[in-house]
Amino acid sequence: LNDSSRFHVCFSFSASNLTLLSPDHHLLLLRTRRITTRLPMKRVTSDVLVLIFFTFNFFRNVSASIHEYKDEQFIPKSNAFFFHGGTEGLYASKSSSNVSPDKPLEGKTFIRFEDVVFLRTTESANAKNEMQSRTGLIETIILEVRDRERIGDAFAKSNALCCTPKLAQEKFCTVGEVIIQHNQDNPLWPLRIQTFFEGKNQEANMLPTTVEINRTGMYYLYYMFCDPELKGTIIRGRTVWKNPDGYLPGRMVPLMTFYGLASLAYLVLGLFWFLRFVQFWKDVIQLHYQITAVIALGMSEMALWYYEYANLNSTGSRPMVITIWAVTMTAVKKTLSRVLLLVVSMGYGVVRPTLGGVTSKVFLLALMYFIATEALELVEHLGSINDFSRKTRIYLVLPVVFLDASFILWIFSSLSKTLEKLQMRKSMAKLDLYRKFTNSLAIFVLLSIAWVGYEVM
Repeated sequence: LNDSSRFHVCFSFSASNLTLLSPDHHLLLLRTRRITTRLPMKRVTSDVLVLIFFTFNFFRNVSASIHEYKDEQFIPKSNAFFFHGGTEGLYASKSSSNVSPDKPLEGKTFIRFEDVVFLRTTESANAKNEMQSRTGLIETIILEVRDRERIGDAFAKSNALCCTPKLAQEKFCTVGEVIIQHNQDNPLWPLRIQTFFEGKNQEANMLPTTVEINRTGMYYLYYMFCDPELKGTIIRGRTVWKNPDGYLPGRMVPLMTFYGLASLAYLVLGLFWFLRFVQFWKDVIQLHYQITAVIALGMSEMALWYYEYANLNSTGSRPMVITIWAVTMTAVKKTLSRVLLLVVSMGYGVVRPTLGGVTSKVFLLALMYFIATEALELVEHLGSINDFSRKTRIYLVLPVVFLDASFILWIFSSLSKTLEKLQMRKSMAKLDLYRKFTNSLAIFVLLSIAWVGYEVM
């Protein structure tokens, strides 16, 4: 579970304690009146629509296990130039004796190169001799994460990536090529595929290649060259990464099962809630409708995520509209869950009939949380399939963490005041229920913090 979904579990359990587990007391706890407030809804709606429109256009070309390269630049590093072509967790190919001739790659894990083209600058091409057969080299390197130190002159504690005349005398490497120390257990890996420019040609086409993966691990793909005269070269094309059972990246495979089971769990919870809702329908108040909305949103969210992952697994691409809907439902559910916890902690319907002047503050915090969560979820699910850099993730996560902390502090501060008021009024039934609610909430917050610490480690 990610850091934000854990808080939903906290809400679902705690809210159920308030109503489902104490049906005889919920009338005492949740008797209330409708909250009336004036909020600039038109402006908020327009801002949200603008945000969604911007996001839709920003991520209009989204792919998952299909990595597309559109005139990408090579980046200089040490004495080489490189372009990161992709990173994914891949499972080993399944051994199958019944391979169909029509589907030779059935059950196989592979990385396939499609229409990959390298374009060097006109100046670089014109400087070469037309009669030469090889006037430039681009190397495609696939390696497993455990073999990272086998690229370059790491064994000599040097930062050099390309072989130089001096290194060629000391090691078994070829001048002008990337230094690769092959694994003794698997002599072909890290894998090197070479593509040459010919004569004065400005383009070099990589041959259509399918690389089968027979070992489970995290794989990196790099395109590299050592010739400084090729500076300014760009790459076009795409690669397709496939696991034995589909295109879903290795780190996402367990999530499809999780979302399927979560959908069933929400269905059972929704049915149970509906039966209790009908049983006590005469005593239903506004807060019960909001809890119903959270359960319905959770059910729809899990179903959409399952469909999105199933489609990604079968096609290799994400249905962007479904993904945006799922992300938005996730953000709305997270926001509404926290708001409900907050207003219940404030004693809404118990020690205060309305939220009064604090309504605008609650709305502002909820709006900021929704925007921060929506941005984080959109970038995580609609961005590149490659892992985010640590800095990028920190910039995205920090606002959500800060707002989550604000919710937690406000919730427990409000609970403390509500418990104090109930004790002064000697409302023992309500006081006992709120104490159970506080204890449950504290346990889930501690578990969430422990899990976040585990993830960081």
